[in-house]
Amino acid sequence: MAGVAAQNTLLSEAADWLIVLRYEAPSAKEQASFEQWRSQSPAHEAAWHKAESMLGVFAQVPPEICQQTLRSVQRPDRRKSLAMLGGLLVAAPAGWLAWRELQWRDWAADEATAVGQSRSMLLPDGSTLTLNTASAVAIHFSAQERRVRLLGGEILITTHADPSPSYRPFVVETRQGTVQALGTRFSVRRVDADTSRVAVFSHAVAITNQQGATQLLQEGHTADFSTTSIGPQTDVQASAALWEQGMLLAKNMPLADVVAEIGRYRTGRLHCDPAVAQLRLSGALSLKDTDASLALLAQSLPVRIERLGNGQVRVVGR
Repeated sequence: MAGVAAQNTLLSEAADWLIVLRYEAPSAKEQASFEQWRSQSPAHEAAWHKAESMLGVFAQVPPEICQQTLRSVQRPDRRKSLAMLGGLLVAAPAGWLAWRELQWRDWAADEATAVGQSRSMLLPDGSTLTLNTASAVAIHFSAQERRVRLLGGEILITTHADPSPSYRPFVVETRQGTVQALGTRFSVRRVDADTSRVAVFSHAVAITNQQGATQLLQEGHTADFSTTSIGPQTDVQASAALWEQGMLLAKNMPLADVVAEIGRYRTGRLHCDPAVAQLRLSGALSLKDTDASLALLAQSLPVRIERLGNGQVRVVGR
């Protein structure tokens, strides 16, 4: 098997087997069938290894939740992959919803980072890919194209001349469409479930949304796009990519925006009181030591930091 479709098929099959072996009582015949499936090819083995890597994560889910979920499926065959299980977990307590989103994302990922972590890597063509906090990507390079699928979070790409003898476009794919590099350095961020944001720091990119609308985005500009529209272009400073160095450079930035950005690099909830949300801040803040950055806010502005327990922190007026 080869290609993205074949890989996804194997991952789906591995997910089915994960359900059988983790949450059901497999018979001897089923166990033999699994071993036969696993030994078919190195690709099957690799897919299963990825499934095994998730077993520790799924062990965090109370068995009664999973068993109740599976029992609720009104079909003779309950083994319809982890995506099905994830969808049914919507009925589970709210604490599992955030967990579910991250785990389905990471299931499909080739590379991922945790909250507060960033990592740079070289791609097969020599391009550099940097993942920001809580980010995940799937990478597929073929004879026809170089594609990075952004599953969550934010990435920074610095493209390199393709060593392939034939032209292969470099494309970043999101739920909303694609961003094609035109010899460039750029970032792509999943803002929310409906919106992606592109910022270009060198040369240009071409944005194409799901409906086929296309817009050229030049150096020094940023734009949001959805499946149906591409928003207006606005200016972006090169300092917007300083997160790669673990820094946030604020220039007359509303406190609410500063707090929201810092919150991306912390576990637990970080909240800005609306009463101080419009205070303005200029300065450099660490994204690697967010407690130090919060302390700096309290020193620079008429605010204080309230720690409420359970990882909850509030920025409020003095």
